[in-house]
Amino acid sequence: MNRQQLIDSIRRKRSFLCVGLDPDTAKMPAHLDGNLLEFNKQIIDATAEYAIAYKPNLAFYEVLGTRGYEMFEQTVAYINDNYPDLLVIADAKRGDIGNTSRMYARSFFEQLGVDAVTVAPYMGEDSVTPFIGFDGKWVIVLGLTSNQGSHDFQMLRTAEGGRYLFEEVMTKASSWGNEGNMMFVVGATQGRMFEDVRRILPRHFLLVPGVGAQGGSLEEVARYGMTDECGLIVNSSRGIIHASNGRDFATVAAAKAREMQQQMATLLAAKGII
Repeated sequence: MNRQQLIDSIRRKRSFLCVGLDPDTAKMPAHLDGNLLEFNKQIIDATAEYAIAYKPNLAFYEVLGTRGYEMFEQTVAYINDNYPDLLVIADAKRGDIGNTSRMYARSFFEQLGVDAVTVAPYMGEDSVTPFIGFDGKWVIVLGLTSNQGSHDFQMLRTAEGGRYLFEEVMTKASSWGNEGNMMFVVGATQGRMFEDVRRILPRHFLLVPGVGAQGGSLEEVARYGMTDECGLIVNSSRGIIHASNGRDFATVAAAKAREMQQQMATLLAAKGII
């Protein structure tokens, strides 16, 4: 999915919602007996009309070994086969030396068929650039995250210029790609820090986790981070997929997704995007 297709999808669906497919078997309905694929299919079918993207996190599949990884593959294939207009993000947080990153990129883009992969930039340019250059594919670089430990490194001041480390990372990494093949992760819990991010990345899309269960505010994210093309993909995982652990889990997930989509439509309209 290229940039214009992504923007068109946001306008058409009046949404910038990404549903995180992070199924925790301990929170899934008992009658599914740990079947992540069946759980995902029902969640996807229930929420697809409200979402523009899905983001399966590999850890929730890899923990089940080979069977879990197969269900990850089958989940990606199910979305591609049935909802080809939706962006599929592999939340893998890869990032290694160049030849290893090239293998990761080929694995995700050529074999699995995802549209985007999250990448950790700590090892520098050669850990990120192998993910660039695949037609219609995206690398999503960790920038300013929503977790509690994000300040341990990301908010350190650098000796030269006194800027935050995350600002240096975003500035440098943005020079490796462009607005059509690179996004950045910025956590919803960062609030007004989105203003600082937008000074560095005025046009890049931002993948925004942390709305809902982690306490991030959708309105605050839109106020400080939205561009005239939207420029945001806001993820919600637990708040949608585990809103119920009963037989009505898909119905409840659809209601939660619809609620977020309606809020997003209001924000998009206020910005004049739709």
